[in-house]
Amino acid sequence: MPQMKILSIESSCDETAAAVVEDGRIVLSSVVASQVEEHKLYGGVVPEIASRRHCEAINGVVGKALEDAGLGFGDIDAIAVTYAPGLIGALLVGVNFAKGLSMSAGLPLIPVHHLRSHIASNYIAHPELEPPFLCLVVSGGHSHIVEVKDYTEMKVIGKTRDDAAGEAFDKAARTMGMPYPGGIHLDKIAEEGDPNAFALPHPKVEGSPYDMSFSGLKTAIINLIHNASQKGETLPVKDLSASFRKAVTDSLTEKFISAAEALSYKKLVLAGGVSANSLLRRRVSEECQKRGWSCYYPPLHLCGDNGAMVGAQGYYEYLAGNTADTSLNARATMSIE
Repeated sequence: MPQMKILSIESSCDETAAAVVEDGRIVLSSVVASQVEEHKLYGGVVPEIASRRHCEAINGVVGKALEDAGLGFGDIDAIAVTYAPGLIGALLVGVNFAKGLSMSAGLPLIPVHHLRSHIASNYIAHPELEPPFLCLVVSGGHSHIVEVKDYTEMKVIGKTRDDAAGEAFDKAARTMGMPYPGGIHLDKIAEEGDPNAFALPHPKVEGSPYDMSFSGLKTAIINLIHNASQKGETLPVKDLSASFRKAVTDSLTEKFISAAEALSYKKLVLAGGVSANSLLRRRVSEECQKRGWSCYYPPLHLCGDNGAMVGAQGYYEYLAGNTADTSLNARATMSIE
């Protein structure tokens, strides 16, 4: 079978990214233009600003991805693009750019689901990894336990009923005065704190053993900080960070491991921005080691949004016959199934 080179584009949030990926596993180039510094000023992503910056960056980012791979459009076999879910204005920039390229270069267009591509980042990092496996997908906007039956066949086993784990980390960090994106700073500070200093709630969802809830936990920490500040007290940030991180990680790990046991999975995978969290990686690895299971997670540079993961999943979507025409539209929400 001839090698297939896919040019892939990602613009679902605040990173404009493009990559060239061969056969779903080999990254020939990967370029990311981040907007983090600008959104820091506002304490979070401003969708209108994100969309405008994508418009400004996308041409250069895609050009650089081709240049770094030493290829021209004549060497590319297909264009893959993130079309859902995400910020609608941001997604539309990538989708319309990809449609234009597909039309002008006469190349197939592959629509890719953002969360599926986070899972696929593991195929790049671990060439031996193949479905079926159980995956915990955790990011700023999503927390899902997903049964990956095949490359394009997935089933949601459990998910958050309210806030995502990443959002809870960011909001807690912001309340403690940390800069955006707060989750990364909280993770670093938590390493020096006492995880048992504060008793925080471990929310459960009645009747849904694998569903999660983080809004109560987020509210608990915000109230704790506000109540202390009203009394003129300051709480130890290291201990607070460590206790909060432990509460979120406990919830994620317990649900993930119990779902794996119930469904007889011995191959566990982490994916998404929050899979960069050092405690989550340690906890899941330890639990897998205890049971003799295998555990996979992406290297840090593939945890955040990037184009390479889109190209990896795009390859398998193409093999499954999932291509689109110029009527392709972006979707702000969409199930991974």
